[in-house]
Amino acid sequence: MAKLHSSNATGDATPSRKNRVLGAPDSTPSRKNRVLGAPDSTPSRKNRVLGAPGLAASALVFAALGDETRLRLVSRLCDDGPMSIAKLTSGFPITRQGITKHLRMMEDAGLVHSVRQGRESVWKLEQKRLAQAHRYLQLISREWDNTLARLKSFVER
Repeated sequence: MAKLHSSNATGDATPSRKNRVLGAPDSTPSRKNRVLGAPDSTPSRKNRVLGAPGLAASALVFAALGDETRLRLVSRLCDDGPMSIAKLTSGFPITRQGITKHLRMMEDAGLVHSVRQGRESVWKLEQKRLAQAHRYLQLISREWDNTLARLKSFVER
C-alpha cells in the first residue's frame, strides 16, 4: 500500500498540526489581530463616535469577558477583592492551570494584574478597564437610542 503524503491541491507540502502549533509562525493572524482587525484608512461612523483606539482596547475586554468562566472570575474578584490562584480555583471545576490561562487572557486585555506576595501571586481587578468598557457600552446605548428615536419619528410621519 502506498504511503500518502501530506500536500495541498498545488502539491506543496503542508505542515502537520504539530508543526503549525509548535513551528515557526505562519501567516495566519494571531487571535488578538483577528479580534482587533487592521485599522481602516477611513474611519467608520462607529470609529468616529467611539474613537478607534479606545474601541480596539474595549474589543479585547469584551472578547475576554465573552467566556462564562472569566465572567465568574471577574465577579469573584469584584465581590471578594484580590485573591490568590488557590482561592480563585476553589468552587471551580477547573484546574489551577486552566484558571491561570483564563487569568492570562484577562491580563492581556488589561482586566486583571498579578502581584507577588511571598510565594503566591495575588490577582487584582483593574477597575479602570471595567469603567472604560462601561463607558463604551453607554455610548453605544445612546447611539442606539438616538437611532431608534429617528426611526420612530420617520415611521410616525
